Formats: sequence, C-alpha cells, structure tokens
Amino acid sequence: MLTRILHISDLHFGPPFVPAVAEALLQSIPTLAPDAIVVSGDLTQRAKRHEFKEARRFFDRMSDVPLLIIPGNHDVALWRIFERLFKPHALYREIISPDLNPVLQVGNVVLVGLDTTAPRRSISNGRLDCHQLKHSEKVFDGVSGNKVRIVVAHHHFAPGHDRIFDIAMPGARRAIDCFVEQKVEMILGGHLHRSYIGNSLDFFPGHHRDRGVIIVQCGTTTSSRGKGRERDENTFNLIETGSQILTVTHYLYFEDANRFAPLSKHSFLRQGRALEVSEFGSGSTSS
Repeated sequence: MLTRILHISDLHFGPPFVPAVAEALLQSIPTLAPDAIVVSGDLTQRAKRHEFKEARRFFDRMSDVPLLIIPGNHDVALWRIFERLFKPHALYREIISPDLNPVLQVGNVVLVGLDTTAPRRSISNGRLDCHQLKHSEKVFDGVSGNKVRIVVAHHHFAPGHDRIFDIAMPGARRAIDCFVEQKVEMILGGHLHRSYIGNSLDFFPGHHRDRGVIIVQCGTTTSSRGKGRERDENTFNLIETGSQILTVTHYLYFEDANRFAPLSKHSFLRQGRALEVSEFGSGSTSS
C-alpha cells in the first residue's frame, strides 16, 4: 500500500500571502492525488479573525481530502496581550479546529499533530510538554507494527543547516528520544521558512544509532517570507509511504510557469525493513 501525503506550511494569510502561488498549489492537488494534506502551522500572519476565515475558505477548496492542521506561533496573537495570555487559541478553535493535537489515520500512516506554540512561555521557539509526549505514546501504542508513524509539529527539532542562526526548540533532544522509543519514523515541520530533509542522527546521536527519525521541514508554501536559499521562494513536500521505502519529493514554485514542479527526491529505508532495490524506483536518491 502506498499512501501519499501533501505537506504544506507557513501559509501566512494576511499581508505576506501570495494569491497566485496559492492558486498554483490548488491546481497541483488533483494531479498529486494526495490521500491526506498536512498543514504544519502559521496559517495566518497576525492571528486575526479575517485571516483565519480566509484560511478556512482556502482549506474548504481542497475538495474532500482529509486534513491534519496544527497551529503555529503566528496563529496566536502577538500584541493583543490579554488574548495571548488568557485565550490564545480562541479564534483558531472557533474557525479552524477545536483540536490542537489532532490524530489522523489514512492508508498505512498514523499522523499525530502536536501543538508547540506555548503562547504563555515562548513566542518564537515553541515548547512540547510531557503530557503531549504521553499523548503521542498512547496513540502509537495502539498502532500495529507495519503502520508508518509520523509526528507533525510547527517548530523545528533541528537547527537550520545553513548560515542563518536558529535555535532548535527547547527540549528537542528529549522529544526525539521519546519519538525514537515510540518508533516514530518521520517528523513534519515548518517555522524556518526554508526546507530541510534529513535525519535526526545528522545533529543528535541519541540512544539508538540505528533508529534516527527522518526530519522533513517545509518552507513557506504561499507567502513572500522565504529565508536563506529559499528567499522569495515557495515550496511544499510530497511524502509517499510504501511498505519498505519512505520517499519525500520536494516541490518548488516556478513563477515563469506559474506552477509547482519537483526539485529533488529523497528515499529512506523504513526502520527494520530489508532492502529491496526495486522499490526505490528510478531517479531516487538515498539520503
């Protein structure tokens, strides 16, 4: 069974939002035929009601594809201090979803979304609480061994792999250790406004050298706020989960053609699976 997941992030409805790019994304969906769409936070620029409503209308145009959406730090009011402290997710819960830590099962995949916004403690870098790690543990405890276990979080567990200074989310190493024990195979995230596709073992040795977690960061899909090598660029990822191989295809928006097109492809052997070269297919690169 092959399950296809479209991973988008950092839409930033509001002044940075680029409508033409958003339309190109919508045009891509029927061709990509995803079984689910993941939105890893920052739906809005300033957590305003009209921005959330624009995001909701946009999601409603994605046909009947199942959605897993989590909030990002921009989905919490920054300057409206009373709102941020006492009802930080009120508009998000009202307009987008009441569930901040959603779970979605589709095909051979179980996705657990975790809200990392922590509005009362951290504006930018985010946090994960112990009860959220217990939540993911409880969900994955009920999952059969052949299912692909994926965590979705807005904030990054790894620093950016370029010259832009980034601090990973506090407690990231503790969380990754927990995810390894929970047999999580992939983490989908955003926040950095530039992409990274690799493995937690690239930056954190952990307790099990044979069981790192694939890290898939998405750039900003529909805004003008790209950073680093993706400055002024828009991207998304398409994840395909087979019985033995997980493949991530990275897409970039080309303004001249007004469409997204694949830029690179990354294939990973699933944990505990024996290699069968035929499943990699032609044109894949092992990472």
